[in-house]
Amino acid sequence: MNEIVNAIRTGKTALGMELGSTRIKAVLVDEHHNPIASGSHEWENRLVDGIWTYTLEDIWEGVQDSYSKLAEDVKNQYGETLTTVGAIGISAMMHGYMAFDKEGELLVPFRTWRNTMTEEASEKLTKLFSYQIPQRWSIAHLYQAIINKEEHVKDIDYLITLEGYVHWKLTGQKVLGIGDCAGMFPVDTEKKDFYERMIDQFDELAASENLPWKLRSILPEVLTAGEKAGILTEEGARLLDVSGQLQAGIPLCAPEGDAGTGMVATNSVARRTGNVSAGTSVFAMVVLEKELSKVYPEIDLVTTPAGDLVGMVHCNNCTSDLNAWVNLFKEFAEAMGIETDMNTLFSTLYKKALEGDADCDGLLSYGYYSGETITGFEEGRPLFVRMPDSKFTLANFMRTHLYSALGALKIGMDILYEEGVQLDVLLGHGGLFKTKGVGQRIMAAAAGVPVSVMETAGEGGAWGAALLASYMISREEGETLSQYLSDKVFAGQTGSCMEPDEEDQKGFEKFMKRYVAGLPIERAAVDHMK
Repeated sequence: MNEIVNAIRTGKTALGMELGSTRIKAVLVDEHHNPIASGSHEWENRLVDGIWTYTLEDIWEGVQDSYSKLAEDVKNQYGETLTTVGAIGISAMMHGYMAFDKEGELLVPFRTWRNTMTEEASEKLTKLFSYQIPQRWSIAHLYQAIINKEEHVKDIDYLITLEGYVHWKLTGQKVLGIGDCAGMFPVDTEKKDFYERMIDQFDELAASENLPWKLRSILPEVLTAGEKAGILTEEGARLLDVSGQLQAGIPLCAPEGDAGTGMVATNSVARRTGNVSAGTSVFAMVVLEKELSKVYPEIDLVTTPAGDLVGMVHCNNCTSDLNAWVNLFKEFAEAMGIETDMNTLFSTLYKKALEGDADCDGLLSYGYYSGETITGFEEGRPLFVRMPDSKFTLANFMRTHLYSALGALKIGMDILYEEGVQLDVLLGHGGLFKTKGVGQRIMAAAAGVPVSVMETAGEGGAWGAALLASYMISREEGETLSQYLSDKVFAGQTGSCMEPDEEDQKGFEKFMKRYVAGLPIERAAVDHMK
């Protein structure tokens, strides 16, 4: 306790903050990287005129509330008023579109990553660059606005993502970490900057619009992990801490996207490592040793916070349908007069799945609540189907839904393997892994590599942002981010690693043949259930 109090008084701490899709969280860590206080704020995006957005008021109310609760937590636990920290790191949802004019005014409401209104721009830019440009990327939003002849485009002075915006207002610096820069516009991992060729191609493409700006002039400066990214200004300190206790002058690291801080929080920034986040959606981030041979619509290319190339397999659907079935079983239990809590129910049903046939014996499901790009669906219809002679048991039923939650992900992962990508281990985090040994075993079968689950994986992106801030102020000369995490943050940390089971793998492969062959069933459901 005395050591922590001294760290708080002397600023031997780091503050990380992440603006997620449903929660803003702030975490304070000590010099040993242990979380010592936290605060959070719940928020929701809103649909305004067909655009998924948050207002600037939403953003600052959430930032200030989460910081205020963190400071209150420090006071309650340690009796100290928080006046300074060693460094600050800001993280948020990647991608999206925040465009500002010369006066710093937001030109149109913030367009989040969730908006899928840039299909035309995405396809044209992918073809032009010979580089996959997903709809959620900032450049796709910008070009779609140009295509749509939106009035505000000519007035753009600065284009940035959410965490880059917050950082700018705290420091006055127009910078962004390379991991999220790679979610705005393609990044050259050799030069650690935006691709010059593609910048020029975009300017040529937009030349006929006679815009008063060139693309590079409205984008942020690209920074890598460890580089200083400004200090907290007096105005920024008042924005963050409305009580006026927090002092200016605190250094900030480069703001990073949630994918980047997720990689840091799971110690998966080294080549041949990766992490997989499995909850409502599922995505895998695999650190590559070289560029892919061609463009794959199923694979997004981003980078680690240190600038190493990452192949990202992003799927919109994972556990939503599985959770809906578990809720149905809860409803049945209550109707029978049986009291049960959700943790027990999930654990029981997940463990039951391991008793099922390795290939689920002819059962099939698609948990598509929304569209799934990897399999070519613009909308989803959750469905379950089986053969008349299948063994329709609870074990096979649950195993089917666990398998299908990872079906689209496996298609994307197999593309990486066919490209010769080598992967030593996947670090798993998210709701799928809460029941010990079940989601981990299924993921190992799907990915075909060992899956490790760390005890700290649940700390999340706010902790990852705090680690990036700590790295900036305490790394040794020449010490890489990967070395820092392995030697100083995760050294000695316990976790469980599970190797793929051969029978599970064979069964999953057999299931996947059924999954791919059955996609026309899902297509018929989308086409005929209106």
